Amino acid sequence: MTQGLQPHQKSAVPALRLTDIQKSYGANRVLVDVNLEIAQGEFVVVVGPSGCGKTTLLRVIAGLEVPDSGEIVMFDENVTEMSPGQRQVAMVFQTYALYPHLTVSRNFEFALKLAGLTRDEIRDRIAEVATTLALTDYLDRKPAELSGGQRQRVALGRALVRQPRLFLFDEPLSNLDAGLRMNTRIEIAALHRTLGTPIIYVTHDQTEAMTLANRIVVMRAGRIEQVGAPLELYNTPVNRFVAGFIGSPAMNFIAGDLLTGSGAAEIGVRPEHLRVVEDGRLRGRVLHYERLGTDTHVIVDAGEAENLTVRLVGQWEFERDTPIALDFDDDKAVLFDSHGDRIADAPA
Repeated sequence: MTQGLQPHQKSAVPALRLTDIQKSYGANRVLVDVNLEIAQGEFVVVVGPSGCGKTTLLRVIAGLEVPDSGEIVMFDENVTEMSPGQRQVAMVFQTYALYPHLTVSRNFEFALKLAGLTRDEIRDRIAEVATTLALTDYLDRKPAELSGGQRQRVALGRALVRQPRLFLFDEPLSNLDAGLRMNTRIEIAALHRTLGTPIIYVTHDQTEAMTLANRIVVMRAGRIEQVGAPLELYNTPVNRFVAGFIGSPAMNFIAGDLLTGSGAAEIGVRPEHLRVVEDGRLRGRVLHYERLGTDTHVIVDAGEAENLTVRLVGQWEFERDTPIALDFDDDKAVLFDSHGDRIADAPA
C-alpha cells in the first residue's frame, strides 16, 4: 500500500464525541440534547424521517454550521470553534458537488494544492485513488462526460485524496439506480475496511443502514432515539418509533389485548413472523399481494389501525378480498406500553 492510502491506526481515544449539542433556527429546534460517541474505525449510519436533523448534524460536525451550545471533540481535540478546514474532515454530498469546468484529475487536485502538497505528492495520491476507484481512464474527462456512478466515485475520490481523519456522507447514493447503489455500497465498505477511517453516513435507505453500519443512530425531531448495532435495533428496539422505522417491510402493530396477561398496550410483530394458518388469532381479508420472486408480501386488512404485512418465503398466490387467518409465536412479539416504550419480552 502506497503513501496515498495509509490505514488509520486505532486507539482508545474516540474519533468523535458530541456533548449536549443544541441547534435551532428561530423557534425550530433542529438538534436537541445530542450526545454521541464514535470510536476510531467505526462506520456509523444515521437514519430518521425527513426533517429530523440528520443533515444538520453532519454540517455541525463538519463545521459548516455552528451549534448554539454543546461541545464537539475529535480525537481528544476540542474543535467546536474550529473552521471546517482545521477539522480535517471530508464530506461527500448527495449532489456530488463537483467543479463542472475541471477534469476529474483537477477536481482531485484542487484541495491538495490548497493543502500545500508538492507536485509529486499530488500526482501519487491522485494515481492511487484513481486506481482504487477504477477512474484511471477518466482522469482527463469533465463531470458532464461521466455517468452518475462515475461522478459519485469522483466525489468519493475527491474526499479520499485529502486523507481526512473523518468521513461524512450525506445520502451519497440516492441519485444512483439500484445496481449502481449496490456496487458503490460495496466499494465504500471495502474502502472502510482498508483504511479504517471512521465514517458517519446519513441515508434513508434501510439496506444501506443495515448492511454498512457497525452501529445505527436513529433520530426523530432532532433527538437521538436509539444507538446500537443493526440487529440490536431490529430485534430489541427501545420504543415503537424505532421498531416501526427499522425494517422493511415495517413492523406490524397490533392491539395488546391479543396477548392475554402481557400488560402491553400494543404489540409489534415483524412481517416474517406472521404466518398463514387455518385458525389464527388475527382474521381479515387480502387487500393486495406482491410477488418478489424469493418472497411474497401479503397486505391484510385485519381491522387494526394499520393494515398488516405478511412476509412469506417463496412464491405464493392469493385471491384478493378473500378471508385470511394469521398467527405468530408469542415470543416473537415486542411489547409496548401506552407511551410507546418497549416494556418486556412476550411471555414464553
